Amino acid sequence: MRRPIRQNGNAPGQDSFLDIVANIVGILIILVMVVGMRVKNMPVVLDGPDEATQAALAGLKRDRALVSSVRRDVLRLEEKIAAVGREAILRKVERLHLITAASQASQALDARHQALDADARKDFDLRRAVSESRAELDLLDQRRARARQAEAAPKVVQCYPTPISRPVDDHEVHFQLQGGLIVFVPMQELIAEFKADARTKARRLLRVPELTETIGPGGGFRLKYTLRRERVALELDRGTGAVGTYAGLKQLVLIPTRSRMGETLQDALAEGSDFRRALGHLRPGRSTVTIWTYPDSFAEFRALKQELYAMGYETAGRPLPFGIPISASPEGSKSAAE
Repeated sequence: MRRPIRQNGNAPGQDSFLDIVANIVGILIILVMVVGMRVKNMPVVLDGPDEATQAALAGLKRDRALVSSVRRDVLRLEEKIAAVGREAILRKVERLHLITAASQASQALDARHQALDADARKDFDLRRAVSESRAELDLLDQRRARARQAEAAPKVVQCYPTPISRPVDDHEVHFQLQGGLIVFVPMQELIAEFKADARTKARRLLRVPELTETIGPGGGFRLKYTLRRERVALELDRGTGAVGTYAGLKQLVLIPTRSRMGETLQDALAEGSDFRRALGHLRPGRSTVTIWTYPDSFAEFRALKQELYAMGYETAGRPLPFGIPISASPEGSKSAAE
C-alpha cells in the first residue's frame, strides 16, 4: 500500500499571493481616501428655486415690509399718545395752580377784611351799599326814560246801566253763537210742530212708559222730544185711590243739521243780513234776544250784546259747554233778560 504524500504548508508562491492581496487592499484604501477628500472639498452646486418657492419668498418679503410699516406706525402713535398725556398732565397742573392761586387770593381778601377795625369795616360796607344804591338808581332812571318815551295808550271805559235781570215769558227770539258764527234758531216754529206731533202720538203711552220722536228739519235744526207717562191721583178728597195718567214732556233737544251754520259777526250786523231779518218782527224795548253761546264765542257775544243794547233790545245769555246741544225740559230755567 502506497503512503499518501504529505504537502508542506510553506510551499513557495503562497506568500507572494498574500502580498499582492495586501497591496491591492492598501491601494483601494488610498483611492477611497483620495476620493473622499476630493468630494469633501468639491463646491456644492444647487439648482435655482422653483416658481412656488420664489412666490413664497416674495410673499414673505411683503409681509416683512408690512410688519415693519405697522411697527413704525405703532411707534409714531405711541409717541403721539405720550405727547397728549404729557400735555394733559401739564394742563391739570396749571389748573391746580390757578385754583390754588384763587383760593389764596380769596383767603388774603378775607384776612384783609378781618384785619380792618370796626370803623374801617363799617366804612367799607357803607361804600358798598352806596355803590349798589347808585346802580339801582341808574336802572330806575333808565326805566323812567323808557316809560316817558313810550306813549301811553288811552283806556276806554264803557259804562252800561246796572243789569237787573228778569225772567222772559214772551216775545223771545233765539240764536246760536258757535265758532264765531251766529244763526237764528226757529224755536217757536219747532215747538209748535212738536205740539201738533205730540198730540197724535201721545196715545202710544198707553202701551209704553216713554216714547222719543224727531221732527224737522227747520231752519237748520231738528227737534228731538221725549214724552213719558205721568200718573196723578184722582178724587183725593174722597180717598178712593183712583189714579189717572197723562202725557208729560221729559226733554226737548235741538240737533243742528250741519256742523257750521250762520254768519260772522261783521256779516250779521250788516244791512240785509239773516240776523237783522230775524229781528225784524220784534219790537225794541219789549223783546228779548236769547243767545245760546259756546266757549269759543264769548268775545263775539260781548260785542253782539253791545250792538243789541244800542238797538234797544234786551239780551239773555245762555252759555253751553262744548258738545252739549240746545235743550229744554220742565225742570229747566227760563232765560233772564238784561
